[in-house]
Amino acid sequence: MLVEKTIRMLALAVGMALLMPAALPMPASAAEVTPTEARAIAKEAYIYGFPMVDNYRIAWSFFVDKGGPAYKASINHLASEARVFTPKDKTVQTPNSDTPYSFAWLDLRAEPLVITLPAIEANRYYSVQLVDLYTFNFDYLGTRTTGNGGGNFLIAGPNWKGATPPGIAKVIRAETQLVMPIYRTQLFGPSDIGNVKKIQAQYKLQPLSTFLGKTPPQAAPKIKFIPPLPAAKERSSLEMFNVLSFLLTLCPADPSEVDLRERFAKIGIGPGQTINFAKLSPEMTAALKAGMADGQREIEARKAVTTSSVDLFGTRAFMKNNYVNRALGAQTGIYGNSKDEAYYGIYDKPVDGVAMSGAHAYTIHYTAGQFPPAKAFWSLTMYDLPHQFLVANPIKRYLINSPMLPELKLDADGGLTLYIQHDSPGPDKESNWLPVPPGPFMMVQRLYIPEAAALDGSWTEPPLVQVK
Repeated sequence: MLVEKTIRMLALAVGMALLMPAALPMPASAAEVTPTEARAIAKEAYIYGFPMVDNYRIAWSFFVDKGGPAYKASINHLASEARVFTPKDKTVQTPNSDTPYSFAWLDLRAEPLVITLPAIEANRYYSVQLVDLYTFNFDYLGTRTTGNGGGNFLIAGPNWKGATPPGIAKVIRAETQLVMPIYRTQLFGPSDIGNVKKIQAQYKLQPLSTFLGKTPPQAAPKIKFIPPLPAAKERSSLEMFNVLSFLLTLCPADPSEVDLRERFAKIGIGPGQTINFAKLSPEMTAALKAGMADGQREIEARKAVTTSSVDLFGTRAFMKNNYVNRALGAQTGIYGNSKDEAYYGIYDKPVDGVAMSGAHAYTIHYTAGQFPPAKAFWSLTMYDLPHQFLVANPIKRYLINSPMLPELKLDADGGLTLYIQHDSPGPDKESNWLPVPPGPFMMVQRLYIPEAAALDGSWTEPPLVQVK
């Protein structure tokens, strides 16, 4: 029965692929759905779909919207930036400012793409995080997984049946037709940017046919992209369900989600579907909006008891279809790494019952011998709220990280005290100052290639202590 359902859903996805029909009211079956049932389904669909809709907003801005301020490159082309993110970057929430990024969006429908990485020095961290349309991190390349020796790696879509070609070190298969490789190349300091630029220049991305010197296959049909929702409307606009339906045309149904997709179809969500919300009854409209609000409340409830990223990012197998955790991961910091690649400690809870704010001054103290246990490097990064962007400040310091340790002042006992506040703590302490916005803020402690102590809980990030 499960196989039959899977075939049925795959056939629907293929048959509707990328054909966006005129807007429709609820399907006929929706007449049998009560507002109460519709609300429950809408809650599920919102939690399930939020990461996908937000991912699409970013990918569309980077690779489709050629006239937009965030545009980087066309699909199947790599864009590298020999700089770190600053407060001027406002497309992706909670970005890191440690590693210059390279980005691409791969269309795998016609043929696989080959990622070529250069050999780099052993002490420099680099990685390629492979993110599918669900926002699962389905695999990695780089220091932790494939080493710093470089190589050619083939990224194949769900329909590719070929054997491993000559010269390919590894074949990685995605379950969605579009995937985003996110490259991170460690920067040791401002004077190191030229070296990072040289490494980025050696990153190569090419179709398999080009890599093999063969005639390319017939091109896939052009994707009829739809406009994404602005970030400010993703949590309230019913149009998020239509964006989700569009994305499902590019996501063959996983066997574990066939029943879920059939429930979504009861309220008009499915590959190629478009709901005309103007034709819904007031009761049904209210039910769908209430379902979205219910979903957001469940995400917020999970956030209230979550202090790290350990369960928020990973493969489908690791996440076990925990859609609430996946949605919280997207809202906390979309494109966060899987736990073995990076640990994220989140500072966003009240201190002594008072919300974190630049109206107060704080310290963080790392005891000697208890610095963040990272095999690659660690950092502590500041973000404003509610936007979760980097914070502009007079000294243009957006984080403190382990490569900065030679410039920081250690305590007499070898520990490290950081000053977390809006105004300078004074010339004698300014080397250890992480500036705060005047209002609400949050921080993220990142450990790249964390030691076991960070993952098993035997090490935890030190508390934020209010001193004023």
